[in-house]
Amino acid sequence: MPRSPSPGASPADKPPASREPSPTASGPGALVPKVDPGTVLYEEKLSAAWWMWLLVLFAGTTAFIALAPINIWAGAVAGAVVAGGTAIALMASSSSIVLTAASLQVGRARIERRFVGGAEAFRGEDVRRVRGPELDARAFMNFRASVGPVVRIQIIDPVDPTPYWLTSTRHPERIVEVLNAG
Repeated sequence: MPRSPSPGASPADKPPASREPSPTASGPGALVPKVDPGTVLYEEKLSAAWWMWLLVLFAGTTAFIALAPINIWAGAVAGAVVAGGTAIALMASSSSIVLTAASLQVGRARIERRFVGGAEAFRGEDVRRVRGPELDARAFMNFRASVGPVVRIQIIDPVDPTPYWLTSTRHPERIVEVLNAG
């Protein structure tokens, strides 16, 4: 039984990556490395920006100020409960983007990669355009107020009425690069 190289082994000691011809690669006989379907190619947690945490502080302070004239302890407890509840809601509303060789997951939505087409990145004024006048009502949308750039991912499943997914991301060019690479 062959032994895998030790973690401290040099790159020359490691076995070469399995290669097979790819129909999408350019040129005859082009080779691409074989990737395990479970390998994560891109992952991003769309958590709230730092300035949204000021809302937690504001909500707690507001609750404290509202009840402090009645009873200082009631104000402190209400402020802590409201701030804690707001913080939990902010953390629970975070979604993630996970892209593997076999699937794409955005928030709770998941699709096999074979049904994913090309992707386009948008920043600045283009974001307003694709989220507004050009938006298809059938599209799956995953927007975050604190994340400006978006990526539009085409869906090529013939039985799925969703034409594309449009999601906020901090690194749209990286997602486009990974999706359009294969």
